[in-house]
Amino acid sequence: MPYTKSHTTLQVSASGALGPLTPEEALLFEKLDLGRLPRHVAVIMDGNGRWAQQRHLPRVAGHRSGTRTARSTIETCARLKIEALTLYAFSVENWRRPKTEIDFLMQLLREYLRREIPLLQKNDIRMKFLGRTDELPRGVQDDVRDATERTAGNKGMVLCVALNYGGRAEIVDAMNAILAEENGHAGRVAITEESLARHMYTHGLPDPDLLIRTSGEMRVSNFLLWQIAYAEIFVTETLWPDFNRARLLEALVEFQKRERRYGGIREGQPETHKSARVVGE
Repeated sequence: MPYTKSHTTLQVSASGALGPLTPEEALLFEKLDLGRLPRHVAVIMDGNGRWAQQRHLPRVAGHRSGTRTARSTIETCARLKIEALTLYAFSVENWRRPKTEIDFLMQLLREYLRREIPLLQKNDIRMKFLGRTDELPRGVQDDVRDATERTAGNKGMVLCVALNYGGRAEIVDAMNAILAEENGHAGRVAITEESLARHMYTHGLPDPDLLIRTSGEMRVSNFLLWQIAYAEIFVTETLWPDFNRARLLEALVEFQKRERRYGGIREGQPETHKSARVVGE
């Protein structure tokens, strides 16, 4: 996209929406083409425990610090007019953690939902929860329902919180939903990608264009297995509590360097290969 007057205006407008920028943020922001931002960003928020351990703090301190990073990420994506942001908050496998840590995470989630609703309303953000939320503690279910209802009329970014979520569990749930619909019907209906997609938790949202994983781990951890088929993956060594606005802008800049081919190559151009790398190594 040429650096035209209208593009300059767009840059200045978005920069103002973000508020004051640090020198590093300003430099990264200038590299962004705001016309080619990802429609949907998904984040595996990893490294809270290690962050706390490095500081000789209890693990719960890392989780609490991570909520501040979540706030910054949510607000920045909303102000950049990204359509959807999905945060991996609690997986179906996380029930294996110590009960004290699980109880703290559930309480922290409830505190977060109650405290952040004004910020979500201010930024016109609509909340959506992905996962088997009916298996969560009753109080958490109530807060999830309340946050969903109170933000239902908002027209800005959709904030998806993956809670008691598993990618395999989601596919199983989608299949069971299709089978339940077919029950009693004469004949068998062929299951297609389209019919399965209609029963995914993310139905109505674009698939993620960019998957961010913090803490340097090179795995997707059962997260959005169906939806990230063609997502660009950005891995950074930065631990989640330290994933500030500059690191988010860095991920967006890196995304725009990628050539998205969806399994094909451009005619007449040689196929190139770039090795995977971890930012911050």
